[in-house]
Amino acid sequence: MYRLGNKTLDSSSTERGMGVLVNGKLNISQQCALAARRANHILRHSITSWSKEVIVLLYSALVGPHLEYCVQIWAPQYKKDIQLLESTQRRAMKGLEEKPFEEQLRSLDFFSLEKRRLKGDLIAVYNFLVRGGGGADTDLFTLVTSDRI
Repeated sequence: MYRLGNKTLDSSSTERGMGVLVNGKLNISQQCALAARRANHILRHSITSWSKEVIVLLYSALVGPHLEYCVQIWAPQYKKDIQLLESTQRRAMKGLEEKPFEEQLRSLDFFSLEKRRLKGDLIAVYNFLVRGGGGADTDLFTLVTSDRI
């Protein structure tokens, strides 16, 4: 139990660092729910038109950043969290013509959140390898110089 002056502070199993919620077991389900809730709130209260131009602007500027902020740190681990975030992205695209979701993404020049996370992970690994680990041990990966296995 902690105290601040005469006040007793409640303990919490969840920490917030850099705007990301993580509990003591490194479970980020609360962060996924929070990101989806914020994005859905924006979709509910900001959409006046479901035209392609509005969706692109709204998603790029307001919705996407909530679903992708620091995602290399809190990438969803559980299927339910992945489905929650993907359903939010689908909801943002629902006003388009009756096309399959993948075609809607292609027509807007977007990628699924899963592919965007993979791209971000690959960029992070590339930067780590090319620019160094910022003082971390660089023997984490070994360079294979031959093509024989």
